[in-house]
Amino acid sequence: MQGLHLTADLHGCPAGLAPLTDVAALRMLCLAAVAEAGLLAVGELFHRFEPARPGQLVGITGVVLLAESHLAVHTWPEKAAVTLDVYVCNFGGDNSAKAQRLMARLEASFAPERVTRQQLLRGD
Repeated sequence: MQGLHLTADLHGCPAGLAPLTDVAALRMLCLAAVAEAGLLAVGELFHRFEPARPGQLVGITGVVLLAESHLAVHTWPEKAAVTLDVYVCNFGGDNSAKAQRLMARLEASFAPERVTRQQLLRGD
């Protein structure tokens, strides 16, 4: 087993971006980005949290199961932030470039002022 695990913490995302608070918009963005990267979505779940008080901004957690592994997205509109997690297995072929394309597409879509990235090679 070998794989590449990418994470990115996005800060300073513009207020009003639909994918920060709209489940349908985030779902469409994620599925389009997965397909554009050449990866295969095999399942998904997106959940918008309920506000604790009226008018409170709340985020979304979304997961796309990939034939190659997974994409996880967590939005924090109250902090103008997003966390991204892309993991691909490289069993049967190297999917690293596809993972990089997926991450780049998602980062660009949220237009952050600042990004903190991490990369972990997994397996043997």
